[in-house]
Amino acid sequence: MKSGGNIVPHVNANYRITLIVMLLLISCSCCFAQGGTIEVWGGQRIIPGELTGFSSLAAGYGHTVGLKRDGSVVIWGDNTSVPAPNKDFTAIAAGNAHTVGLKRDGSVVCWGSNRDGQCNVPAPNQDFTAISAGYGHTVGLKRNGSVVCWGWDYESQLNVPAPNQDFTAIATGECHTAGLKRDGSVVCWGDNESGQLNIPAPNQDFIAIAAGYYNTVGLKRDGSVVCWGDNESGQLNIPAPNQDFIAISVGYGFTIGLKRDGSVVCWGGNSYGQLNVPAPNQDFTAILAGGCHTVGLKRDGSVVCWGRNGDGQCNVPIPNQDFTVISAGAMHIVGLKRNGSVVSCDDNSSGQLNVPAPNQDFTAISAGEQFTVGLKRDGSVVCWGLYNYGQLNVPAPNLDFTAISAGEYHTVGLKSNGSVVCWGDNSFGQLNVPAPNQDFTAISAGNRHTIGLKRDGSVVCWGWNYYGDLNVPTPNQDFAAISAGSYHTVGLKRDGSVVCWGSNRDGQCNVPAPNQDFTAISAGYGHTVGLKRDGSVVCWGDNTSVPAPNSGFTAIDAGGYNTVAIRSVQSLAGMVQLGNFTSNLLSQQLTASVSCTADTSITQCLSLLPAANGNFTLSTYLQPPYNIRVSSPHFLTAKATNVALGQSANFTLTNGDADGDGQINLFDFVVLDSKFGSADAMADLDGNGQVNLFDYVVVDQNFGARGD
Repeated sequence: MKSGGNIVPHVNANYRITLIVMLLLISCSCCFAQGGTIEVWGGQRIIPGELTGFSSLAAGYGHTVGLKRDGSVVIWGDNTSVPAPNKDFTAIAAGNAHTVGLKRDGSVVCWGSNRDGQCNVPAPNQDFTAISAGYGHTVGLKRNGSVVCWGWDYESQLNVPAPNQDFTAIATGECHTAGLKRDGSVVCWGDNESGQLNIPAPNQDFIAIAAGYYNTVGLKRDGSVVCWGDNESGQLNIPAPNQDFIAISVGYGFTIGLKRDGSVVCWGGNSYGQLNVPAPNQDFTAILAGGCHTVGLKRDGSVVCWGRNGDGQCNVPIPNQDFTVISAGAMHIVGLKRNGSVVSCDDNSSGQLNVPAPNQDFTAISAGEQFTVGLKRDGSVVCWGLYNYGQLNVPAPNLDFTAISAGEYHTVGLKSNGSVVCWGDNSFGQLNVPAPNQDFTAISAGNRHTIGLKRDGSVVCWGWNYYGDLNVPTPNQDFAAISAGSYHTVGLKRDGSVVCWGSNRDGQCNVPAPNQDFTAISAGYGHTVGLKRDGSVVCWGDNTSVPAPNSGFTAIDAGGYNTVAIRSVQSLAGMVQLGNFTSNLLSQQLTASVSCTADTSITQCLSLLPAANGNFTLSTYLQPPYNIRVSSPHFLTAKATNVALGQSANFTLTNGDADGDGQINLFDFVVLDSKFGSADAMADLDGNGQVNLFDYVVVDQNFGARGD
């Protein structure tokens, strides 16, 4: 589990002088963090993602998957871990309990449930151009137009009808599969219990397909929708007018369609509100139906989810920015935003992520073993999550608290008068504060012991002492900060050195040389983390790796087996111009890759969301000067080198790279031929919502150009 550090957001006048002296000697990261991004390493690795910057979506039964413009994947709800390396993805698909990703090199990666072999990609794993995930099977489309199926074959949903050629799109239902042919016809195979394979005549002019549990939907070239199969919930009853559709998707008993004007239309079963499109119903560019929830991608790259949320599949990740305090529990992470709101991620099995309303006015947070504690601006404490030892029962009066710390199953609070209040599990005496209960300035709760820092710089420990967790080394003086781990304790001295005691099975008490210039410390299960004055992080014991670059950190916390840290950010500004593109700039997907000029081995991929006039700002944790590359689908990459902090970075991107190979040539005409008449975003070069002759003009005008 985790342990809290000395977070003292506000104190009364009696202690202000002492704290000022202490803060002159050290720079407490929790108090002085200016707001930045969260990084996680070791153990749990799910962190808050970006609210914007998505290029496509996929919805499973209990999870939602978002593909970022930088090629990384973010998942929320059930099935949340992405195999490393999380990069170079170009397409994603979500099944009932598994996820499939298509890589830039044409290979496929599958993860999640593999009970029916749905994650066993057949060899050779190459030349895939599209993917689709069903209930227990997966389907991939090859570059040569053939289809490959693997996984559950109970209803022959893997048996592609001959001839297996000329396919341009694929879709998977629960026990059936559908394929779109180059000539606009549809082929279906597998279970036909509800007539989901019986394609209505005329079987022609289809440009897109979607498969549900027991029904199939096709989009015609004229913008109309055709549905066939099960209609028990009205999922085949297309609302009038049946026209102007540009995309379709099917869930469990319901169907959704995207209109040309950016609005969404839903029909069928609505038991979980999956048909209730949140206002404003506009500016959607893509839609996906999950089991019983719906996901929509907006023109600005943001995501909207509605419907069933039992597994958190509608909890869209929020921006990973403006964090000032972080805390790591055994299986979850909690972050405090600059605006006083709390963000939680990872495991929610005991409700430890469900921040009570109103989520505002928090000044400190601490994550324990499947529960969370928050301190409000008015001095009250709020607790949520696991409730097995009374660790959520704040003793009355719930006021005048200045700091909090969550242990394994107990909670500790520091009052403004310098006294300590403990509640929850007391199996090892971790609630029994030694007399005199006064003059405390900081507190920290470990697994089974508690420690407090006195005004005179001495440390007091109580509770379990099996590993010597309570045996403070002499001299017990001049401490400026404390942290209680699972079975060891760490103290920071006024001179910037660190002292550790207790269990040392994993080397968590072996402070690396030079033992100096530390400004904050945190103790985890078998490791210890220290923040240096220069913004670097040092880890010792188990889990010692620190993500590069090891600089710019402002706050740290050690969880059970992981470490979380806040990294400061720098701002970059500039302008982007897109040639041969008449649509609003915000509708285009942009990505900026930023690296240090001095060390180009470290690259940060960022979503770039310019204003309508092309102006943009970026936030990066890297140090200047910078090399910046800006890219966007069907545009050639542009770059700027050696950009100093404060210098404007301006880019002009050339249009026409429909196949994404970094040059404009005959292959781009081939792509336009295959996508002609559709609304494919990669081939819609002029941004008018359809692939037509005007897109050929763009390729012709820029023929022969190459990206930087």
